[in-house]
Amino acid sequence: MSVRQRHPRGLYVLFAAEMWERFSFYSMLAMFTLYLQSPTDGFAWTRAQATGLYANYMMFVYASPIIGGLLADWKLGRRRSVMLGAVFFMAGHLLLSIQSLAAVYGALCCLVIGNGFFKPNVSAMVGGLYPEGSPLKDRAYNIFYMGINVGAFLAPVCAELVKSRWGFHPAFAMAAGGMAISLVILAVFKKDIERQVGDRTAAPVVEAREVGDPATAADVGPTPEPRNESDKSSDAKAAAMAKVPDAHRIGALVVIYLLVIVFWMVFHQNGSTLTYFADNNTAWRVSGVISNAINPFFVVTLTFPLVWVWKRLADRKLEPSTPAKMAIGMFLTAVAFYIMYFAGISGGDTGRVSPVWLISAYGVITLGELMLSPMGLSLVSKVAPTRMRSLMMGGWFLATAIGNKLTAIGVYWDEWRHSSFFALLATMALFMAIVLALLLRPLKKAMPGV
Repeated sequence: MSVRQRHPRGLYVLFAAEMWERFSFYSMLAMFTLYLQSPTDGFAWTRAQATGLYANYMMFVYASPIIGGLLADWKLGRRRSVMLGAVFFMAGHLLLSIQSLAAVYGALCCLVIGNGFFKPNVSAMVGGLYPEGSPLKDRAYNIFYMGINVGAFLAPVCAELVKSRWGFHPAFAMAAGGMAISLVILAVFKKDIERQVGDRTAAPVVEAREVGDPATAADVGPTPEPRNESDKSSDAKAAAMAKVPDAHRIGALVVIYLLVIVFWMVFHQNGSTLTYFADNNTAWRVSGVISNAINPFFVVTLTFPLVWVWKRLADRKLEPSTPAKMAIGMFLTAVAFYIMYFAGISGGDTGRVSPVWLISAYGVITLGELMLSPMGLSLVSKVAPTRMRSLMMGGWFLATAIGNKLTAIGVYWDEWRHSSFFALLATMALFMAIVLALLLRPLKKAMPGV
């Protein structure tokens, strides 16, 4: 009788819900800075003004999850928090469909609150589908992250089509429709996601296994026998982690948070300076909105091959630790922006260059992102004490928020040479990759088995 671990149905429910939520989120993000600058649909703002508001919005939208995570851990529970966040998201996107500066600020407030409730809790719910030490968590977060990027890919493509025909405001209303689909999915399939490890409002979860015939987390109970090597390895990792004091585990996560701030500062130039480069310095016949589809396209196409590589390496006991994967991701981020440095030089900093430069840079940074962002989510899920998991997931997004605030460096886009701007960001990412690599050994002691 064979024993094979498999992903529970709840993973695919959360995949679909997150896909449509990210569709709405990235539809707005792809258009926002260009919308503010539009003299017809928008408010004729300068690039520096649009970049400044973008940076502040991104800071608050990624800081709010720490409050949403705290409220979920303390009172609301994860699923209720996610549903509440979805409602605020819809309200925010609908407000953006109104041409009014007051509506814009009201919309941003709703989106910040919505993300605070939705983002940390849906991410923590993925980890909550699996028992402690499960070897499936890393791969589950890779699959979940692909769902994020299916939505993120569709968003700018649909936004470009709607915007080019009917304008910005109907395109923002379309984003609200995506959020409505996400809310329906969460409501219809709620039974598949209610069983959560560490959620104060949910029943305990059991791991889905196949024992002779297909089974899922919804219809099997604990199966103590037979046990395979993967089960034993999971137990050993969970036991090793349990021996580490909570303070050491939290301290190690805080170190990771501090180091990845630079990644988010660099990566989230996609909504501002990289969009400006695509709009004004790339030789194609579309607007910069469409460039926001390149990164998620690569995520969707590269995720499963990368998951396959990690699995093959794991079978040979050669898979890098999660912090090591993150260090590699930081290095690839630096390489991507050095590519943009040469793109700037190629175009004399103000001219138009082949789209190949931008597409190549996005391809490299996508590999870096896949080794850093979903791995970071998995790391928090594995290392954070169960009773504080949503709160610590919020801490990850707080680090993202600080990095996003630092994207305000883009206000110098029109003052600096483009090549110099990209070179600075690339060098900062390279420095942090080296620092993270040097800290791998002490981090491993605080986070055994990851």
